Amino acid sequence: MRISAIAFTHVLAAVTIDAFLPGTHISTNNVQSKVPNSRSRATTSHNSAYIDINEGAQRDIGQFDQWAANCGVQRCEGFQLNSQDGLDWFAMTNADIPAGSAVLAVPANMILTTSACREELTAIDPSVADAADRLVKMGGGEYVPKFYLFLKILFEYSKGMESPYYPWLNSVPRLYYNAVSMTDFCFECLPPLVFRLARDERVKFENMFGLLKWVKTLLSQEIKEDRELCKWAFSTVQTRRLPGPDHEAEQRIIPMADMFNHGTETEVELNIDQEGNCVAFTNRDVPAGYPLRMSYGCPTNPSFFFARYGFLDETASATFCKILDITKTPELENLGLDFSKMLFYKETGDISVEVWDVVLYAKVLPKYNAALQKQFYDAHMTGDVDTKRAIFGQYMLETCTELKNHVDMTIKQLNDLSAKADGKDLGTHPRLPLILQHNAFVKSTFERVREKLEPMIAQLAEQRVAA
Repeated sequence: MRISAIAFTHVLAAVTIDAFLPGTHISTNNVQSKVPNSRSRATTSHNSAYIDINEGAQRDIGQFDQWAANCGVQRCEGFQLNSQDGLDWFAMTNADIPAGSAVLAVPANMILTTSACREELTAIDPSVADAADRLVKMGGGEYVPKFYLFLKILFEYSKGMESPYYPWLNSVPRLYYNAVSMTDFCFECLPPLVFRLARDERVKFENMFGLLKWVKTLLSQEIKEDRELCKWAFSTVQTRRLPGPDHEAEQRIIPMADMFNHGTETEVELNIDQEGNCVAFTNRDVPAGYPLRMSYGCPTNPSFFFARYGFLDETASATFCKILDITKTPELENLGLDFSKMLFYKETGDISVEVWDVVLYAKVLPKYNAALQKQFYDAHMTGDVDTKRAIFGQYMLETCTELKNHVDMTIKQLNDLSAKADGKDLGTHPRLPLILQHNAFVKSTFERVREKLEPMIAQLAEQRVAA
């Protein structure tokens, strides 16, 4: 939701901020963040003021909260950070907030942006631009914006407590559950789609990590060779940056706004104004005690969230059907071959129309009557429902059987993958419980689909015998 008349109350040079009431217009005019100038020289070695990135290190939320207030971050009455386990912290409200209210405002000059990081880091060390060019030549041009953010996190880390972003960095998670943090054995327990997505995440990290050797003076050799540190920096970028397409030239990490968790149903949306300030507005009435959540992307692909962010979205009403052995063509795209459309529904076991269309066209008709493929496709494109229905009627049993075979195979595969984890040390593989939870979530959805298909197949088989 965009609200055109955005006004921010001026923040005085005080220790705390002035709270604004829900629905109050906040003006971003003349907001001055107190983030110090970060253009200082790079350190060449570790120092004693290092942020502890050990996975068991405590997140300092209190210092971060105070720092954000000092920097000019404003929050509505009721906005607070909360945790149920002391590890995962998230934004919520302890007061009723009407729809259309401003709940959070973050001034532009405390937001980490690709363009600002590129300008700052290349001015300090021109070899940074050369490293980014190498990433483009490797075929990773769409990840260059994240590469600059990755370098910025490492650079600020290298300055220890001298970094103006130290309180924020000291508040972000140390223990991540995303693909880059997984052990090799964890990968062995992932089903095919998650494995593919997780592998892509790991390749991105390896490419960025490998490019550090071409960065000459920005970072010390010790930092450039510290794989665990670089994993932490990469995961911080991947999980804290504002969600959006990887190829967007301007990407942002917005301290405090990064505390909005994902929700299939959301309470807030972010707006970046012309000056680069970020204001979050409620998109519906939010009762006291509710979390404040935003969307991280397509809610019907929890496997993507799991691989990139390291969480399982069990609120999703549907999930991708996991059919991966169909090569995408323009015709199949028109029929609906897409993660967001080919869905199995969690509660009902229903199957989306796109799944039926794609499976009939790509798997059934080539086996039984390839000549009908074009007729079916033309009927779909022209909206000829009667012809589509007639072709479906002729091959519905085969289509249901094809789908059930896929479902049975996937359930067996999930059982086999999860069985590998029996007896494994969770201290060595702390992500295993979440992987098993993901596999169980997918399995339960597929079992409901199977419950839907089995009586259909039995009935269709009886009708065919009777005919």
